[in-house]
Amino acid sequence: MKLNPDRMLDRQRLKRGVMFWRLLAILALAALIIVTIGHTVDGPASGNHIARLWVTGLIYDYPGRGEALSEIARDENIEAVIVRINSPGGTMAGSEALFLGLRQIATQKPLVAVMDTTAASGGYMAALAAERIFARNSSVTGSIGVILQTADVTKMLTDFGVATEAIKSAPLKGTPSPFEPLNEAGRAASQALVDDMYAYFVDLLAKHRGLEPSEARAISDGRVFTGRQAVKSGLIDEIGGEEEARRWLESQRGISSTLRVYDLDLGEQEDIVERLVSSVGKSVLPRRLMLDGLLAVWHPGLGHR
Repeated sequence: MKLNPDRMLDRQRLKRGVMFWRLLAILALAALIIVTIGHTVDGPASGNHIARLWVTGLIYDYPGRGEALSEIARDENIEAVIVRINSPGGTMAGSEALFLGLRQIATQKPLVAVMDTTAASGGYMAALAAERIFARNSSVTGSIGVILQTADVTKMLTDFGVATEAIKSAPLKGTPSPFEPLNEAGRAASQALVDDMYAYFVDLLAKHRGLEPSEARAISDGRVFTGRQAVKSGLIDEIGGEEEARRWLESQRGISSTLRVYDLDLGEQEDIVERLVSSVGKSVLPRRLMLDGLLAVWHPGLGHR
């Protein structure tokens, strides 16, 4: 049976469409595999070596990360640790947990931090765990501060004829809430949370950078710094990257420059769909908008500090 020309053209278009989607699926799967293995150990870490840890993207308090960092601290084959940071920060609790885990390592062996494009807010808190901090001239860092976000959608709901009710055990329960205006008592209670964690952050800065409390507060107003500015303000120690960090480890801590560096995986797994989306270049903005609680994160488009 002969197909007429129109039907033959339709079949050819259908075949081309199927081939296109198959090729796209293969490319997406390949990208996902690359992303998945990107931060795993790059070979059998036998013998003495230097561990490289990556802190990238938004910082959360991942299950299992604390134990992974403890194992690194106990591993006698690891002579030093290089922490590579490219993060705008994240939740305050996640940033604190990461800092404490890195400090545990730093008490056992040399640990240096190398900032890449961005190491701001909670990303900078992670760097504070290091014995020495390096950054590029154009790295963005600082943004020392804490933010608690909310919204007031009551007017919008009223315009749509929607009313909300909340039965509370006390007036401040569930404050702040997008479903009711923030009164003075709620504002004061929320501000007290932010102030307490801000004081904690500034204390860490003063202690680990050898600054007077007044000096630490003066540079903790939420602004960001370039690497050049950060050296002058005392936020970091030196302009440079991993090569400069290796030289410092050798000259100051006796860590041989011939030691191999292994990438270690902390087991921080994102949602598989999100990793796939990120692998083809989509924005991580939705994750930033979904962050909850007290935040130590910087993003100029969202006004984070």
